Amino acid sequence: MFSATTRAIRVEVEPHYLDDQSDPDEDYYVWAYTVVIRNEGAEPVQLKSRHWQITDQRGYTHEVHGEGVVGEQPVIPPGESFQYTSGTPLTTPSGIMLGNYEMALDGGDSFEVDIPAFSLDCPHAVRLVN
Repeated sequence: MFSATTRAIRVEVEPHYLDDQSDPDEDYYVWAYTVVIRNEGAEPVQLKSRHWQITDQRGYTHEVHGEGVVGEQPVIPPGESFQYTSGTPLTTPSGIMLGNYEMALDGGDSFEVDIPAFSLDCPHAVRLVN
């Protein structure tokens, strides 16, 4: 599991390779990732938007911007968490993802929360040590 905390908001990510949805012969590799967002602060926060950078092993980066996550803009009260699962395909057997969420407080102030960088690794890929 990968974890980062920004302003008392902890983001934990656990990626999983989806063998049944991938087709390595066609250079198509798919991962799911489960995200848990924990509000360890004293105020409720609302997740307003997301920004992802998805980079494959060739260095090609695809950026994703959008409102909320999985169609929701959840409010997370103090001491509670929100969890969701999403996914991404790549044309290479490995890559990396990272990003941030825009969170808003009740008063309207907003701030960015880091999503930790996490690796996407096909368990069947040949690994080279540099």
